[in-house]
Amino acid sequence: MSNVIVAGGGAAGMFAAIAAAGNGHNVFLVERNEKLGKKLYITGKGRCNLTNSSDMDVVFSNINSNPKFLYAALNCMNNQDVINFFENIGMRTKVERGNRVFPASDKSSDLIQALSREINRLNIHVILNTRIDKVVCDDGKFRYVVLGDKSKLHGDALVIATGGLSYPTTGSTGDGFEFAGKMGHTIISTQPSLVPLLIQEEFVKDLQGLSLKNVRASLYADEKLIFSDFGEMLFTHFGVSGPLILSASAFLVEKNADKKLTLKIDLKPALDMEQLDHRILKDFSENVNKSFKNALDRLLPKKLIPVMIELSGIPADKKINEITKAQRLGLAVLLKSFPMTVTGKRGYSEAVITKGGVSVREINPSTMQSKRVEGVYFAGEVIDIDAMTGGYNLQLAWSTGWLAGISIK
Repeated sequence: MSNVIVAGGGAAGMFAAIAAAGNGHNVFLVERNEKLGKKLYITGKGRCNLTNSSDMDVVFSNINSNPKFLYAALNCMNNQDVINFFENIGMRTKVERGNRVFPASDKSSDLIQALSREINRLNIHVILNTRIDKVVCDDGKFRYVVLGDKSKLHGDALVIATGGLSYPTTGSTGDGFEFAGKMGHTIISTQPSLVPLLIQEEFVKDLQGLSLKNVRASLYADEKLIFSDFGEMLFTHFGVSGPLILSASAFLVEKNADKKLTLKIDLKPALDMEQLDHRILKDFSENVNKSFKNALDRLLPKKLIPVMIELSGIPADKKINEITKAQRLGLAVLLKSFPMTVTGKRGYSEAVITKGGVSVREINPSTMQSKRVEGVYFAGEVIDIDAMTGGYNLQLAWSTGWLAGISIK
């Protein structure tokens, strides 16, 4: 029987521990927080979107970084396997819009309790409120870890599943990057991803709290389209957020950092320009004697009306019957392409995930074992892998954790 140490009690760490213990290893799960799965508790606003039930080609299309590296992991533990695993340990699941999978109870705590029961059943040694200060290797092999109280924990294998840098209050402070770097691994530069965007225009403060549903957001870098999708967004005091915006942020990578970034919102994506012009004409014909500012209630949310009037260049008090065709068409263009200037994105404290991490070139994709140090494995967000919102990132955590756990000899 081998002694296996798992660093990090999040999604990847718990799955790695369960897989290793199921293979007969003596497992020590070391977590710096007072409980396991602290980040899982807040995932999906406390509901925990644990995977996505789409076909695997859709899953792969939603992986942003190094999808080919993940073939073996996703083949070993795919989305249906994850659903079956949780059902088999007593947690029912349900599928919602976009094939997102949640606990049937809508409680992330039920998922963590189910994992905890499995961890107890397998006699995994859980060590809470304990951080690993140092990983000690000798002659290219893992030997032991030094804990916060300076005691040593010896093992035949170590799984590093310490997460990235997102939501640091949950314990994700980049320890794994430090351990990997000291072992000679390359760390691909990290940045927050799936995170709200900062907007230059002052009018966002006036729109704070406004939620827009069924809109299309398009992100441009120096006028080149780098992202476009349909969904829901929210205005905040600093810019924009919501599922659609978080997805857009994944495309704000380093190569785009110095470019002019423009976000354009199509407020009426179901209508083409001709249809929208007819719609505006219809609204205008029913309000011919009203001023422009009082004729937009059916076209726009109340909060958005003053902003759109300002951007349209049409005087607020101008009578509808005095608005020219050119002005009306200009309004239609504005509704189809409401522009904002992106100045950056929010930090790790608001990021769902960390982009970057331990280079996949230095990890065996068939086992998750380090190519540099024998007996060291990596799982989850500490690796340079990331995906879009919708349950895909947790799927990567489960899959890489499971593969690491079952690969330990």
